Amino acid sequence: MIARISRWFQRHFSDPQVIILALFLVLGLGVVLLFGRMLTPVVASLIIAYLLEGAVQRLQRFGLPRLISVISVFATFMATLVFLIFGLVPILTRQLAAIVQQLPGYVAQAQAWVATLPERYPQLVAPASVEGEAAPTGVLVPGENGEMVMVEEGDQQIALISQEQLSRMLDNLGAELVSYGATLVSLSGVLGVVSLLIFLVLMPVLVFFFLKDKSQLINWFSNHLPRDRALALSVWQEVDAQIGNYVRGKVLEILIVWVVTYLVFSLLGMPFAMLLSMLVGFSVIIPYIGAAVVTIPVALVALVAFGLGAQFWYVMVAYAIIQALDGNVLVPILFSEVVDLHPVAIITAVLVFGGIWGFWGVFFAIPLATLVNAVLRAWPRARGDSQDELEPEAIHDR
Repeated sequence: MIARISRWFQRHFSDPQVIILALFLVLGLGVVLLFGRMLTPVVASLIIAYLLEGAVQRLQRFGLPRLISVISVFATFMATLVFLIFGLVPILTRQLAAIVQQLPGYVAQAQAWVATLPERYPQLVAPASVEGEAAPTGVLVPGENGEMVMVEEGDQQIALISQEQLSRMLDNLGAELVSYGATLVSLSGVLGVVSLLIFLVLMPVLVFFFLKDKSQLINWFSNHLPRDRALALSVWQEVDAQIGNYVRGKVLEILIVWVVTYLVFSLLGMPFAMLLSMLVGFSVIIPYIGAAVVTIPVALVALVAFGLGAQFWYVMVAYAIIQALDGNVLVPILFSEVVDLHPVAIITAVLVFGGIWGFWGVFFAIPLATLVNAVLRAWPRARGDSQDELEPEAIHDR
């Protein structure tokens, strides 16, 4: 067993470059796990600067000096940040507070609608039993004269659910939604506000200096790295090419889907259009799962606002068209051959990294999965290169 482990270790870690790559990965993971919460402003600023670097380089290609390009891009970033804080966030907060206040009324309307289900769909929903009386053992079905007639269990299919069960489900759902919504609306005390203010002050400063002093920072960091790092650099170049395009494309996709959904919902008279369109926009972060999850609040708000009339179906059809255009038109344009991952790998990455780092883990699940994929592809290539170098020597010895 020891000899087998020794051979496996020599086969996979005999190349010094592989060891350096492994040390980079372990060190990076350790820093994130141990100091990730403390370094959140630094990490967030580094990511934002990384995303803005593409715009800076485009301006440089037009002949602008580096400093002028950085100032222009940074000014645009700050204007966007100010708009989000003072223009968009208050609207979202008001709509969130309003929907939390109206949740009990929505639940009451849903319960009133449930009370009509036994008459509409007697084969699916059993009527509620009267207090003090035994519940009927059969099923209400339409009779010959249009009246509801009780049929024994053996003569007709049993109802799938009772009115009491539906009412209890709605009560529990309403209580959970009210509690969760109140948690979202409320702030987590003075410390939370102070931390947010510190974050908002530090982040722009760090972003500016990351952009302005990019070359100096990279040179300083490179001087502290081992010289034999060709494998690590090749992995980074492959990951950088995919992650940079992916994250920039994903941000653009969120904005496009958000704006289009808001315009459509506003034209259709949908309540809380800004809040719901934001949810639809951010749902694209989680492929395959996000759209299905966000369908629930969209459908519930449309159902309460319009009932099962034509307006409800207009909203749902428009929402389905937006999702179809996003998946079949927008995504191929923005991400053509950028990310080469199987859907199973994407879903697994979302679950794993989301469980570790929450929202940011979900947002960066695909870039992190791309990193893992690049490392796995580079590792066998390193072993193959080493074997190719040894084979001519072995042939010469023979």
